[in-house]
This record gives sequence, structure tokens and C-alpha cells, in this order.
Amino acid sequence: MDLAPPSPPPHGPASAPPGDLAIWFFILAELLAFGVFFAAYAFARARNVELFDTMQQTLDRQAGALNTVLLISGSACVARAVEAVGRARSATGARWLLAGIACGGGFLVVKGIEYADKFGAGINLSTNTFYMFYLSLTFFHFMHVILGMVILVALWFKTRQGAYGPADMNGIESGAAYWHMVDLVWIVLFPLVYVMR
Repeated sequence: MDLAPPSPPPHGPASAPPGDLAIWFFILAELLAFGVFFAAYAFARARNVELFDTMQQTLDRQAGALNTVLLISGSACVARAVEAVGRARSATGARWLLAGIACGGGFLVVKGIEYADKFGAGINLSTNTFYMFYLSLTFFHFMHVILGMVILVALWFKTRQGAYGPADMNGIESGAAYWHMVDLVWIVLFPLVYVMR
């Protein structure tokens, strides 16, 4: 007599994405906005390859690479926070969120130093087409990092208070999804603007 439990059906119903459905509509709208921005950058670059290649040489790739590491690390920390909260370990989750916030703060500092260097050299939106796109794109993303950090700080406070747990993951999963979107955009933006020729 076979006492093994029945195996689940091979093709069950698809599960809903984590977090609130509204955050996913917001994320898709944000990705669409960045997509339009990236397409405009690619179109402008194709019309003036020499200028864009020359101007890319003036960017600090090491700073861009460091910021990539910081955002990927921040996303890893936030993912660990969600996992910890899902296991009813709020204190651990709060510590991981704090680490994610620190990574975001590091990104802002590094990017701020880059901006200070460019503005100090007299570079602004009207310098040329490349710098118009560079400053616009990276500042648009910079503001998203700030919003993401505000969300993470709110999640940190609520997680410390035990507001989330295995039975109520909606808030922390929604905030984490937004943060991962910010990370994903930078992973596309960095090679597009700093590296690709």
C-alpha cells in the first residue's frame, strides 16, 4: 500500500506577484518612463556616436561600478529582510533593512561626489547632448533612490515594531519590489551610459 502523499498537479494556477497589485502597476509605469528615456538616449547616441564616445571617457567608471555594487548589495539585504520577516524574525529583518538603507545612502554619497565634480567643472544640462542625457537620466534615477530609501526607512520602523510577519507580508513585499526596481534600472543605466560604445 502506497502511503506517499499525492504529488501536486504539474501545472497549478499561477501565484500572484508578492506585495500589493497597485505597486506593480506603479513599477510598470516607472519602467515604461525609464524605457522611453533609454530609447531617446540610444536614438541621440546613434546620431552622434563620436560625441557620446568622447564624453563617456570623462565619466568616473569606478564610481559607477561602486554604485552598482552598492545597489546590488542593497537589494540582497532587502531580500534577506523579507525572508527573515517571513520566518517571523522581525529583529533580523530590521537589521537587514538597515543594511539596505546604508547601501542606498552610500550610493547617494558616491553619486553626489560625481555631481559635485561635474558641476565644479562647469558642466550642466546645456553643455552638450551627452551631458543633457547623463544628468537627466542619472538624476531621475537618483530621485528614485531617495524615494526607495524613504520607503525602506518606513519599513524599518514598522518591522522593528513587529508590524509585519508571516501572516502579513504585503507592506514589506511591496516596498522590496520597488527597491528591486530601482536596482534593476541602474543595472541597465550603468552599462548604457558609462560603458557601452
